[in-house]
Amino acid sequence: MGHLEEWLTLYLTPGLGGVGCKNLVDWFGSPGRALKASRQELAKVKGLREKGLDGIGSPEPRRAAELELQRAQKLALAVICPDDQEYPEWLRHIANQPVILYIKGDPAALAEPGISVVGSRAASSYGLQMAGTLAGQLAGQGITVISGLAVGIDSAAHRGALKAGGRTVGVLGCGLDLVYPPENRDLFEIIPTRGALVSEYPLGTKPDGFRFPARNRIISGLSRGVVVVEATLKSGSLITADLALEQGREVFAVPGRADSLKSAGCHHLLQQGAKLVMSSADILGEFGAVQPRQKIIGDKCPSVPPPVEELSAEERAIMAGLEIYPRNIDEVINACRLPVELVNELLLMLEIKGYCEVLPGRQYQLK
Repeated sequence: MGHLEEWLTLYLTPGLGGVGCKNLVDWFGSPGRALKASRQELAKVKGLREKGLDGIGSPEPRRAAELELQRAQKLALAVICPDDQEYPEWLRHIANQPVILYIKGDPAALAEPGISVVGSRAASSYGLQMAGTLAGQLAGQGITVISGLAVGIDSAAHRGALKAGGRTVGVLGCGLDLVYPPENRDLFEIIPTRGALVSEYPLGTKPDGFRFPARNRIISGLSRGVVVVEATLKSGSLITADLALEQGREVFAVPGRADSLKSAGCHHLLQQGAKLVMSSADILGEFGAVQPRQKIIGDKCPSVPPPVEELSAEERAIMAGLEIYPRNIDEVINACRLPVELVNELLLMLEIKGYCEVLPGRQYQLK
């Protein structure tokens, strides 16, 4: 059994979880030694529950690990553990380090200089615009934009980075075999071709609410800094900001209107010493020489799309179904009569190319 399968066997042992798995490896020096340890030796490790002790060494977790790797291979997912060279160095030094990472896309995207852009799901048009603009400016300088693939600010950040021709990483709070939220299926399909999707959760894990605060430590952990664009005082984005501070990362906040409840969380962060952000220069100036992957297109997103003649027949069909006034996604699908999955993917590509723009409520219009 290889080292990855040993890590995964421990990780999938009922009653252990990531913390118990890491405690065992720290105590015994390797997952293989932990799996071979006697019950008496295992009992010396603090914090282990009886259920976990009972499961170690049993055949069921080993078989589960084998099946998990087979499923991951069929889905073209990379699975890595702390012993792997591809494991992100930034995550090795955070509290509750994830012991298994599932990756759809390029694992190297997790090692590149990154900035997280996070915020409210129920974002205002101002928040969406700021998130997209900042993400585009950062991506234009070769910085990987990291977020949580949620609707609202997260989605705007991912789209802004893609539109700028840059890289983006989405951290999920469920298994990578599940598309969540379903509204972001287009991002789920395109991000792995321009970065990566990542999760610590086994395949089939549902997006239960309690998993998202836990995944936030990975969002902040992968980043040099966290930018909160729009957030209420009870927003999960403030959890991400707190985790960033604990991890020694920089925290930035975008100001809003003084009376805006949607920006109250950002204003609280600013009062607590977060750095005020009006453009990407306010972020990059804190890091000096970040040494980005490469400068892709400069500081601004491309504004002139290529000629319509260069579009595929399917893209032109979608263009024919768009107007200068907003149309919702169902109207676009009915107008172009193409499969839903293809329409979602091509609308994102048309947005990236500069032909159309997405509005709140998944409405689209010609630029």
